[in-house]
Amino acid sequence: MRLSLLTFSLSLFFFSLLPLSALSRLVLTQEDLKDASSSSFPPSDEDPISSDSSSSDWEDFDSSETKRDDELDPGSWRPIFEPDDTDSKPNTESELVYYSGVSKMVSAASSGEPRLMEEAAAEIEASAEEGNAHAQSALGFLYYIGMARERNKGKGFLYHSFAADGGNAQSKMALAYTYLRQDIHEKAVKLYAELAVIAVNSFLISKDSPVIETVRIHNGAEENMDALRKSRGEDDEDFQILEYQAQKGNSDAMYKIGLFYYFGLRGLRRDHPKALSWFLRAVEKGEPRSMELLGEIYARGAGVERNHTKALEWLMLASKQQLYSAYNGMGYLYVKGYGVEKKNYTKAKEYFEKAADNQEAGGHYNLGVLYLKGIGVKRDVKLACKYFIFAANAGQPKAFYQLAKMFHTGVGLKKSLPTATALYKLVAERGPWSSLSRWALESYLKGDVGKAFLLYSRMAELGYEVAQSNAAWILDKYGGHSMCIGESGFCSDVERHQRAHSLWWQASEQGNEHAALLIGDAYYYGWGTERDYHRAAEAYMHAKSQSNAQAMFNLGYMHEHGQGLPYDLHLAKRYYDQALEIDPAAKLPVTLALTSLWIRKNYADTFLVELIDSLPQVYPKVDAWVENVLLEEGNATILTLFVCLLTVLYLHEWQRRNAIAAAGEVALPQQPVDQVQDQNMN
Repeated sequence: MRLSLLTFSLSLFFFSLLPLSALSRLVLTQEDLKDASSSSFPPSDEDPISSDSSSSDWEDFDSSETKRDDELDPGSWRPIFEPDDTDSKPNTESELVYYSGVSKMVSAASSGEPRLMEEAAAEIEASAEEGNAHAQSALGFLYYIGMARERNKGKGFLYHSFAADGGNAQSKMALAYTYLRQDIHEKAVKLYAELAVIAVNSFLISKDSPVIETVRIHNGAEENMDALRKSRGEDDEDFQILEYQAQKGNSDAMYKIGLFYYFGLRGLRRDHPKALSWFLRAVEKGEPRSMELLGEIYARGAGVERNHTKALEWLMLASKQQLYSAYNGMGYLYVKGYGVEKKNYTKAKEYFEKAADNQEAGGHYNLGVLYLKGIGVKRDVKLACKYFIFAANAGQPKAFYQLAKMFHTGVGLKKSLPTATALYKLVAERGPWSSLSRWALESYLKGDVGKAFLLYSRMAELGYEVAQSNAAWILDKYGGHSMCIGESGFCSDVERHQRAHSLWWQASEQGNEHAALLIGDAYYYGWGTERDYHRAAEAYMHAKSQSNAQAMFNLGYMHEHGQGLPYDLHLAKRYYDQALEIDPAAKLPVTLALTSLWIRKNYADTFLVELIDSLPQVYPKVDAWVENVLLEEGNATILTLFVCLLTVLYLHEWQRRNAIAAAGEVALPQQPVDQVQDQNMN
């Protein structure tokens, strides 16, 4: 199952909303694009798309006051990681116990104290028994991962179900992902749709919000040093240079620093007052993007008192600087009637058209909403679909949301629950719970691997592929450093391998080729599971489908030796050749493998084949001897001399044999011609 790959023909190539997958596509056929002009909307109580065009609510934004992240994501761990004076305080005893338990859980993961983890689990369980939905969600996580509780996915699912019924958004994410893995799209699509609405309501009104990156901390088996270097926040040398430039009056640098603080990018903690300060300094120098973001800030009341009149003023100033995305915010205010005398759909449409005419994805999206809903225009679903496709092609996340609804309801597009589910998931993963990735990365960069592992594990349960691979990689790399807490005390080797195996498997299902390769290795060598060549071959085939050279080489080896795959030297050669085509760096191993094939084909049932087959058993012993005896004693020179001696002896023996063969040819008596003919006749 490839959850991360969708395809749109109609040249709709859109980037996934998280950088966990490179480029996603969704294929729309003519059958998908049914005659939208004849599509009729079901009654409003049945169709989530339909609404009264005269309603004061424009569906994409809530008309109520902007909610804080802790309100959008109730039970969030934000008060522990990013405490703020504006955070709502726990107002019940069970809520106090819940946050105390979570705080101890985080501390235990950080310090590697199983006893403290037991105390944390006990407090969380006590709060859950009192009916606290957020504690039930945390308890479901503990059962899911097998931390201070017996690993029991059934109990984890049960507690998440209770928590979701109580309004916990993260448990809804966990349940939706569980249903998706089981292809129960009817239930998954409903949950992801609810979560996508929350995510959409947190997006900006004039432009797309920057992606909150879930950084992949590894590149294959190695640490991803380049990505980590760019995420060190104020300690990053590039950020310090940028800050120096801003202090010297560079308006572009001022805007970028404000942006980083406003959204918490590049490893920085979110700090709205700092962001506001930098934006105000930038607009003094006429920086238009800062004007637009000030309009956003005042429109949403983010860190300041909401003021739609000021929002419109800043957006108008930005538009006069030819920042066309600002027209989207202005149109939004006229649709809602905020900061203006009254609603004016005609003026809103004009602003959206100005944005669209200048290739602003938000303008196409907003026009799509007008035509889909019939707001100030005649309803035209076909035209709305066209606008949404253009916006999605440009990476507009709200367009993905609208297309998901169209696939969900069958309005404008042929109903497809799997497609709707996948699109909703892309949008939902940008919800406020994605802050977990920022806290996890910050912990990892500070050397707090245990805390990072806990947070990535929580995200992994919610279905984030990058978090799944990050958590698995941390287990494999740091598992022996007392950061893995299991059911009772530190993880045993079996628990650690099983946990890593499960995480890699989930990541491989979502298109992670490195994960699929590691799953194949686990089954091939019996790491954390029983050895199973057939399952290993299946995993390698999955990685091979993503053009992984190592997987192709492994499949060739298995065909060569008949392990989990039919013994077939021709197929083995084909896979070896494909590995070399994909990765030229594989020339040496492929050359050796092809030599092995040639020997196996031409010298079958000889000691040479036996020698080749014995190498996998001999190599580890030789490798250990070299590492423990020669290299550890610093006698690399001895090893070099030994190899040279063997080479000289080999060449001497080769020369001696050639001399004997040449002498034999000279001394060989000629046979009579008729005798040779008689022998040939026989």
